Amino acid sequence: MNTNRSLPRRVALAATAVAAGLVLAACGGDNTTNTAGTAPVTATAPAPSEADRHNEADVAFAQGMIPHHRQAILMSDMVAAHGASPDVRALAEKIKKAQAPEIETMTGWLKTWGEKVPTGVSMDGMGHGDDSGMPGMMDDQDMDRLGKARGNAFDTMFLTMMIDHHEGAIAMANTEKQQGVYGPAKALADDIIASQTAEITLMRDMLKTG
Repeated sequence: MNTNRSLPRRVALAATAVAAGLVLAACGGDNTTNTAGTAPVTATAPAPSEADRHNEADVAFAQGMIPHHRQAILMSDMVAAHGASPDVRALAEKIKKAQAPEIETMTGWLKTWGEKVPTGVSMDGMGHGDDSGMPGMMDDQDMDRLGKARGNAFDTMFLTMMIDHHEGAIAMANTEKQQGVYGPAKALADDIIASQTAEITLMRDMLKTG
């Protein structure tokens, strides 16, 4: 400041300079902040999409449950030609209607994940071992015996085999709940457990009443 100026004038100029400095400090001296005390904004990596949040257990669940469901549908298809009981026919139709859309849903997951979709009722090439190790899965001899049965004998065999088949699906669903991370797969596992447990109860009652 000019020392020739009066003391009051110098004090007033000094106060003005301090005030101006405070305003500049509050606004930020560069482009790193836009509000007082706010750190620079840094870009963060986008969260993974829902399709990316899955693990090997989710893939195994879909690849195992698709052929499992397909076999249940094949067994149910036999009822129209071989069965005797209207109740068994109605149950078979219910099974087919419930499991067909679930197959479509799981097929969509596998395609989105870039994983192989099983063909038919086989898991060949899926990397999960022999199909006979899948809980509740019928082998060729079982399916042949069912196909040769007729009338009440068929109904009894169908119900007995389907109970085992459903119990296998429930076991696979419980594994998914324990080991999987994909939300929709775990929700489907819950649905399978609830619906097939109810059907097992129904089928056991049907066997008791003949």
